[in-house]
Amino acid sequence: MPALRATDVHLTITWLGVVTHRRDIEIETEPRQKLQLDWDGVVGAAHRGRTRASDSRVLQQHPRGTQIINVRQLSIVSQEDIDQIARDMEIAHFNPQWLGATMVVSGCRDFSYIPPSSRLQAPQGTTVVVDMQNYPCHQVGMTIERDLPGQGKFFKAHAQGKRGVTAWVERPGALALGVVLRLHCPEQRAWQADGQMRFL
Repeated sequence: MPALRATDVHLTITWLGVVTHRRDIEIETEPRQKLQLDWDGVVGAAHRGRTRASDSRVLQQHPRGTQIINVRQLSIVSQEDIDQIARDMEIAHFNPQWLGATMVVSGCRDFSYIPPSSRLQAPQGTTVVVDMQNYPCHQVGMTIERDLPGQGKFFKAHAQGKRGVTAWVERPGALALGVVLRLHCPEQRAWQADGQMRFL
């Protein structure tokens, strides 16, 4: 029996983009009709590479700047989560470019909580592996503030648990708007900490 099982969940790619720069302030994605993925991530993206320098997300594991494997080659969010953020922020439309995301997909409820190590696979075989849930960052708020003055400060609070996931390329290939990805998940029960674990 395979440890990874195909599910009946199918997600349609509704938006694609590339972050072509690294800045300490605003972050914004340039829209694309199609992306080419190789072992280093998205061709032409600023965050591509098989390794990256560790940052604040993993300071309990590695000193800042340590070279570690790059499991953040892609940032994927769901249209459902974006629409909910827009409703919560009381804005008419949430522009995916603000998020610095690689891909927006539709068709999966609670997308930001799909299990780590799940796969999203295109019909021709292009596959990405989910690392973990992504978290809201101040850069997105700053980008929103530029376009919608007074709104950026509300982003982090309303985007908790709705920021999607990060992922890395398992099998290179192309992805395009309208392509339908199938979700494959590890077949295992949820971990039971038995009340013994607490975060330090």
